[in-house]
Amino acid sequence: MCRISYFFLLSLSVSVFFSACGGNPQPPLRGRAFQPDAARTAITPRTPPPQVAAESVIVVDLATNRNLYAKNADQKRAVASTQKIITALCILDAGNLDKTVTISSYDGNCEPTKLYLKPGEKYTRRELLKVLMVKSANDVSRALARDVGGSVEGFATLMNRKCQQLGMRNSHFTNPSGLTEPGQYSTARDMAIAARMAYQSPLLRSYMNTVSYDFRYCDGRICRIENTNKLLKKVSFINGMKTGTTNASGRCLISTGEINGRSVICVVLKSNTANIWADSEKLMRWALIQPAAQ
Repeated sequence: MCRISYFFLLSLSVSVFFSACGGNPQPPLRGRAFQPDAARTAITPRTPPPQVAAESVIVVDLATNRNLYAKNADQKRAVASTQKIITALCILDAGNLDKTVTISSYDGNCEPTKLYLKPGEKYTRRELLKVLMVKSANDVSRALARDVGGSVEGFATLMNRKCQQLGMRNSHFTNPSGLTEPGQYSTARDMAIAARMAYQSPLLRSYMNTVSYDFRYCDGRICRIENTNKLLKKVSFINGMKTGTTNASGRCLISTGEINGRSVICVVLKSNTANIWADSEKLMRWALIQPAAQ
């Protein structure tokens, strides 16, 4: 009886998460873990892919890693905040997600989008990682980069090392946010590689599938955080990923979706405001809903 009580209490203590200051709870991990299936044959849509305004596109079957459609997929270009997927992967690699991060004045010295965290506030890596992937806050990316890499420059080294490990041969990053800088670029194909790796993390999938939630600041204020990915509310089978927008990159969106056990990634780069959501939705519907053949 004592042994049973001991293990019960141990399990309970491990499962309880205390935030450093904000009190943002650890989210439940939703959905089954994704397992790539190299033996499975990719299902190819019968119809030609739809016309889209985006300059670079790739659609990939998640289980087999087979490309279903590509358009200028190896053209190097700015990818804006979609590169926060690599930022998130580096944070996961660092581990210790319950470590406290103290916000500095340096973190807020960037362009919006920002969460406007104040110097001296304390949050866990876990809290900051979630708001990074839902809200895409640039000050949050700098705080995490400084904490994990020692500096933004040091963290960029980790990002580029991660790209090498993943086989992203046409990517180079200089900051964790995706804000435009000389010498920073990726491709649709490389970002699909990053997205496929992120999709294998139940934690990241949970964050990127979050439509909205309440973020608690250290002073008790509550801020309603809305996901920047509008397709999460509009299309039932789309289950996450990441937006990005700068003048250099245009409108960018990486989407993932699943129907009847089939999952795909769609990377859309250098679209525009009028077409970004329609481009992505058309490609996802083409890949997952259209009649298909082996």
